[in-house]
Amino acid sequence: MGGPELSIVIPVFNEEAVIPALIERLRSFVARLTPLVTEIILVDDHSTDRSLELLKEVCSTDPRFRYARLSKNSGSHVAILAGLARARGECAVFLAADLQDPPELILQMLDLWRAGHHVIWAVREARRGVSKLDVVLANTFYRLLNLLGEVDLPPRGSDFALLDRKAVNALLESAGSDPSIGGEVARLGFSSAQITYTKEERAAGESKWTLKRKLKAFADAFVSFSYVPLRAMSYLGMVISLVGFAYAVLVIVLRFMTRTPVQGWSSLIVVVLVMGGVQMMMLGVLGEYLWRTLEAARHRPTYFLEETSEADVGETQPQKVEHRFGT
Repeated sequence: MGGPELSIVIPVFNEEAVIPALIERLRSFVARLTPLVTEIILVDDHSTDRSLELLKEVCSTDPRFRYARLSKNSGSHVAILAGLARARGECAVFLAADLQDPPELILQMLDLWRAGHHVIWAVREARRGVSKLDVVLANTFYRLLNLLGEVDLPPRGSDFALLDRKAVNALLESAGSDPSIGGEVARLGFSSAQITYTKEERAAGESKWTLKRKLKAFADAFVSFSYVPLRAMSYLGMVISLVGFAYAVLVIVLRFMTRTPVQGWSSLIVVVLVMGGVQMMMLGVLGEYLWRTLEAARHRPTYFLEETSEADVGETQPQKVEHRFGT
């Protein structure tokens, strides 16, 4: 028997409550794919609950399942990359573990893949169990990234997609040390197609998508795919310089016309504080770009594997390291 034709990659972080339902749903779905040979790779993002124990249990009883555990919590995007690096299928799908993304959609994605597309996005047309504010903020983020960045993502966003083997290999070669999976895939430029679906509520447990993680994802995406923040700093600097020059001319003219010094201790302090704030903001933006440049120059591994399923021991035991892609 040859290798698997389809790989399903699922990042897992503290999903103890939902894993039993996830495994049952996947088993039922994979049975419908016969005779398509399928493997399921579960990547534990260093969970602190019983998630790893549950993954080990299913992998020990079902050869279609494999697991890998990261040595530290690195985020779902890094976990997806780790899973894709271990995927052996002719195509690979990544989706969340919370069952908000129905695995059954993979059937439609496979049809489009067989039609010749290399990337198939599952685009959320609606979202259940999410506040309107979160939906608006998420849609705004993707629109801004498309407008200001060098990528073309689905306007409503997508974190569920199928990639052809060519796209998987290209992604692994080009992804940076702080990957934003959607943007990284869109930047590759392969032929793509879309299907729409309604994102369900979580089957169990609580969302791990905290405000801190959202802000980091926002910063990573814009720094990785857009130079607009740097260009905006240049324009802002020019505008402030022109305003300062104009004000200096005004002060000189008033001094010679009225023969009295221009008063304005309070306004001077305001200008100094505002300018100081703008300069600190500019330094912060530069720091974001410089830090990522430093991380890339260090050529450090993006992640380390703490352990893997028995089926993978032979290929990972000597190093237990996954090197950063593209180095």
